[in-house]
Amino acid sequence: MTADERGLPGIQRDVPTAIHVQISEHIRLRIASGEWPAHYRLKSEPELAQEFGVSRGTLRRALTTLIEEGLLRQVRGRGTFVTSTTIEPSIAQKLSTLSEDFASQGVVTTTTVRECALIVPPKPVAALLDLAPGTPVLSLTRVRATDEGPVALLSNFVRTDLTPGIDRVDFTSASLFGVLEGTYGLKIATARRTFGAEAATPAVADALALDEGAPVQYLQQVTYLADDRPVEYSDVWIHSGRLRVTSLLVRR
Repeated sequence: MTADERGLPGIQRDVPTAIHVQISEHIRLRIASGEWPAHYRLKSEPELAQEFGVSRGTLRRALTTLIEEGLLRQVRGRGTFVTSTTIEPSIAQKLSTLSEDFASQGVVTTTTVRECALIVPPKPVAALLDLAPGTPVLSLTRVRATDEGPVALLSNFVRTDLTPGIDRVDFTSASLFGVLEGTYGLKIATARRTFGAEAATPAVADALALDEGAPVQYLQQVTYLADDRPVEYSDVWIHSGRLRVTSLLVRR
């Protein structure tokens, strides 16, 4: 299959522009358009080289250019990722869910499911989950609440090729990670979690009983299995007045 048949710009070998420069520009356009969002993990070098029909040395020159420009970064043992536009210090901590954290602290919560349906995800989400465009995922939207009121709005996108029938699960009582591990036998290993602060949109304000524009904590997460396949992407908005996110850190 040629590059054009795959929907990629063909490598033009009869023009003055060097091949590695053409590849860099192709990747640069993918990033600029949002098709490859922040934290998107590129295919391996052999796969990309085969996709473009070039040698690994030529591909590596293209990637090196983008790494030097700050558009890509390489993580040893994990691969090459699209960088974020914000500074992200790395914080190592135990991977747990909000429901697990609440349970460990004896906090009683209730869950309201606002959506549990199969949809075609936005292109950036499909890219982060390594899915071909048009592949359906589970869209799961929930509100977690304590006696004080709603504390978190969770929006999850889950790969259904790994979890057939997951849209029929009752998530008012079941936890997402519990279902992935217990029902489907998937081994969750790592996640990339990014924190930020946002002004509550009308939808977030309604879910968390806040005024529109009120400050909320925001986190974005991509969850990976033991074999490095991404299985879930989530957006979470937290009521800052009712819940604080704390990390226990150890200096190596």
